[in-house]
Amino acid sequence: MRFLVLLLLAASTLCGEIPLSEYRERRERLRSATPDGVFILAGNTESEIEEIRGGFFQEPNFEYLSGWREPGAVLVITPKEEVLFIPKRNPETEKYTGPKAEPQDRSIAALAGFKNVAPVESLESRLPGLIEAAAKIYALPSGAFSPKLKTLLALREISDAALPIARLRMIKSKAEIELLQQAADISIEAHLAAWDRMAAGVYEYQVAATMMSTWFERGCRRNAFAPIVGSGPNGVILHYSKNSRRMDTGDLLLIDAAAECASYAADITRTAPVNRKFTTRQRELYEAVLGAHHAAIAAAKPGATLGKTSPNSLFKVAQEYLDAHGKDLHGNPLGRYLIHGVSHHVGLDVHDAWDPALPLQAGMVITMEPGIYIPEENIGIRIEDMLLITDDGAKVLSAALPVDPDEIEKLLARPAAGNSKTNAQAR
Repeated sequence: MRFLVLLLLAASTLCGEIPLSEYRERRERLRSATPDGVFILAGNTESEIEEIRGGFFQEPNFEYLSGWREPGAVLVITPKEEVLFIPKRNPETEKYTGPKAEPQDRSIAALAGFKNVAPVESLESRLPGLIEAAAKIYALPSGAFSPKLKTLLALREISDAALPIARLRMIKSKAEIELLQQAADISIEAHLAAWDRMAAGVYEYQVAATMMSTWFERGCRRNAFAPIVGSGPNGVILHYSKNSRRMDTGDLLLIDAAAECASYAADITRTAPVNRKFTTRQRELYEAVLGAHHAAIAAAKPGATLGKTSPNSLFKVAQEYLDAHGKDLHGNPLGRYLIHGVSHHVGLDVHDAWDPALPLQAGMVITMEPGIYIPEENIGIRIEDMLLITDDGAKVLSAALPVDPDEIEKLLARPAAGNSKTNAQAR
């Protein structure tokens, strides 16, 4: 089984970047959706203090519309034109962070995918002309540029740009789906490596390190989020990230961790027994969660919703299944132990932009992640996959990583290459 899974994953090569033509199409769709508006969007700035731990990463809404990944830029989209403003080069700064593009370069238009590229230093003088005919102005409310923009446009009302952009981001293109599949495949490799590393006596942080090493080796630039590697009692903590406990025989290990590759995030969770075989009680609870997982995936299709109380709620499907399948030690139904939502959108952010008022549509990518957390039993179980919503259902993008308990035990029973020595050293 493990060989087959790795063989399937090895067949997938790293996908390319989003083509510049797609960014232009996104900006055109934004214009069509808001024909009376002007969008003024600032990218992230470069700060040695802010970026010293992880390097520079672009603001997701700005990247979604521009594809520009250098700091300090501003994008203005009007009904008739669009201008990318980028900073002039600073030789002193470049000694620390490397050379940047120059707004006066002859090749800048082709490089950026914009006909109009100008120095960001000219933005203030050009802004009145760009917005004079605008009925509405949209901008992002947060970020370093927001206070200055409010000063420049003190007499104009500024609307939040996040929602109209989110409505576009919710539907993924073919290129985006390929990048999300890439991130999922590499994250699956990391989960398999984690299962190899998992053993009594090994620390949670060692498993997390194994996973991160896997996706960094494959060219991913960062974690999609802080890895959650919770063994035993730590599995009941939803966003546990200390990863400091030493695993013991009899523990369940809940791993919620994934990579971000080419700016697109994955999100996958599995729960497995540290000693490589479920106890009777662990399997009983695991199969209840797995049943809820399958039931909610079967209900995931256009028209379904992610809210806890909304019509056609996937949360309700999962909760009702848990209530009907299994009890706690006092005879209470398990639905009360589902203490979080079961789905969110995934894309440029692991919790991607979305409009809660809109039901699912074909082309959306979401998670499915029911779970139960019972502190009294030191048991936390979550199973999370990534789903592409299709015209009549959903395709599981992370299906190559087993969820069936028999398959997991069979996979865990195989000798892990190079694992016996490192685990013996950890003990």
